[in-house]
Amino acid sequence: MVEVGKPAPGFSLPDQDGKTVTLGDLKGAPVVLYFYPKDDTPGCTKEACAFRDAIGEYRKAGAHVLGVSPDPVASHGKFAKKYDLPFPLLADTEKAACEAYGVWKEKSMYGRKSMGVERTTFVIDAQGIVRRIFPKVKVDGHSDVVLEALRDAQ
Repeated sequence: MVEVGKPAPGFSLPDQDGKTVTLGDLKGAPVVLYFYPKDDTPGCTKEACAFRDAIGEYRKAGAHVLGVSPDPVASHGKFAKKYDLPFPLLADTEKAACEAYGVWKEKSMYGRKSMGVERTTFVIDAQGIVRRIFPKVKVDGHSDVVLEALRDAQ
């Protein structure tokens, strides 16, 4: 289980351009790692666009923003291009990162149970330590709250 104050689990995943992003390579700068269920769906689009709209503030704080979902590289590519997303979307098709971060869970919708990503954001400091966890994210205002937590973690 991922815990505040403990090292973030490492990963290497392809982004929307097929380029491998490795968490360990980002040490020295904070990382906002957000897991989301599916490209180009209403909540996920709203969340991604909120991070996009605040990217200047995240960059001012020196932070990398990374989105992760089980969707494939091609899907991420279309989603990033459609909404002009200026940060990597990582394809976790094997769900290894989702499982390592504890966000791959049984969900219930309209009485049907299925496995999926529970929308969760992690703020990781420049040394690779988890500083904040936002489980079961409600999209409205989330980017602002994460930005505040990022500033507090520095």
